[in-house]
Amino acid sequence: MKKTVALNTLLLFLIHSFSYGQKSTYSGTYTSSTPISLNGVSNRTISNLKISNSKGNCITLTNCSNITIDNCKLGPSIGEGVSIEGCSNITVKYSSMESIRTGVYAVTSTGIKVEYNEVKNLQGPMPRGQMVQFDKVTGTGNSISYNVCENIAGKSNPEDAISLYQSQGTENDRIKIIGNVIRGGGPSNSGGGIMVGDNGGSYVLVENNILVNPGQYGISVTSGHNITVTNNKIYSRKFPFSNVGLYVWRQYEYETHTITISNNEINYTNKLGFLNNLWNAGNSGSIKGWKTNFYNSKLNESVLSEVIIGKNK
Repeated sequence: MKKTVALNTLLLFLIHSFSYGQKSTYSGTYTSSTPISLNGVSNRTISNLKISNSKGNCITLTNCSNITIDNCKLGPSIGEGVSIEGCSNITVKYSSMESIRTGVYAVTSTGIKVEYNEVKNLQGPMPRGQMVQFDKVTGTGNSISYNVCENIAGKSNPEDAISLYQSQGTENDRIKIIGNVIRGGGPSNSGGGIMVGDNGGSYVLVENNILVNPGQYGISVTSGHNITVTNNKIYSRKFPFSNVGLYVWRQYEYETHTITISNNEINYTNKLGFLNNLWNAGNSGSIKGWKTNFYNSKLNESVLSEVIIGKNK
């Protein structure tokens, strides 16, 4: 497996609004709070809080339902920004996280939406180090979309920016990974941008994401079925850890078929200095759309602006 309420009000921080082309936005004020841990709580909104934790998670939700985390600033933290276990209908939106082990980690849950957030400098180490990881997240209403993630070399230790482990959507409502911006990865020799189908998974859509220098790989499908990866832009220059832009490889003995990889734009240089845009291991059945993916020599770091986190602060 890769990885794999009392609020104490102390101070007010005036925060200027920020926005990014991928629709990540925030405006408002923060109130300092101690870490929050909820168990068996429903119908609650946690908003406009600034939380750090040198001993654990910023926010922990266990067996909760219908919880919204909105306009919060999380980190630094030795744990997760938001830890979600055994929950349903949890939304994390318009929040910023920095210098945390993992942004959002959700396990054995359903209806999890992580959207319009900004995450900077994931600390890991493996098996943590994700902007968002879904671990056995199933059912309808699951989305990791319109987030911005940046890891700066020497200040971060990320693994996979987005990871789906044994997670399944439904035929009519796939897990959506749409419109995210990911910049910076490494020095991990295994981590990268977006990994789906880790130890199985199904009904996933990965679409319109932009990845720049994301690590060892850009996007990967490592098993599973009914998975679509389409219209993404993937770029990396040469790094000691860079390998391949997009690959399909059945690494686990799980049902693997009905995979579409189409219209992805790639320019990926491996650690030896050679282009290595696409790789199909040939053990995942017929890959629909494979020939529609293309190399664009003009795709480079300028696909993103110099500032992507807190652009208008």
